[in-house]
Amino acid sequence: MKDVKAQLNNLRIAPRKVRLVSGLIKGLPVVKAVAQLTFSKKRSALPIMKLVNSATANASNNFKIDKDNLYVKEIRVDEGPALKRYMPRARGRAALIKKRTSCITLVLREQEKLKVNPSVVGKKSK
Repeated sequence: MKDVKAQLNNLRIAPRKVRLVSGLIKGLPVVKAVAQLTFSKKRSALPIMKLVNSATANASNNFKIDKDNLYVKEIRVDEGPALKRYMPRARGRAALIKKRTSCITLVLREQEKLKVNPSVVGKKSK
């Protein structure tokens, strides 16, 4: 089994919003994951779909793995560095606004082929 990793750093969408979309594709085959992301209305679906396509291209070019045999083993969304901005408030004060970023790590794995035990195939269960 070969794991294929791809990473997207400093995506300018809050991690909380990206995790909504990443939860949709966890554990799915790559073909179904791309279909799910294609029809999602969330803004973070497009960067995640690009990341999945990049990881499948890496798997086929570098490791000679068929893209139909891949599934999303793990997708992790971590918090990246926050941009700090200030907004004027009452009485001359300033309030801090954090514009959050996300770092996404994707791990694809090749599906195992089931091995059938010939001694169990012909037996009936009670």
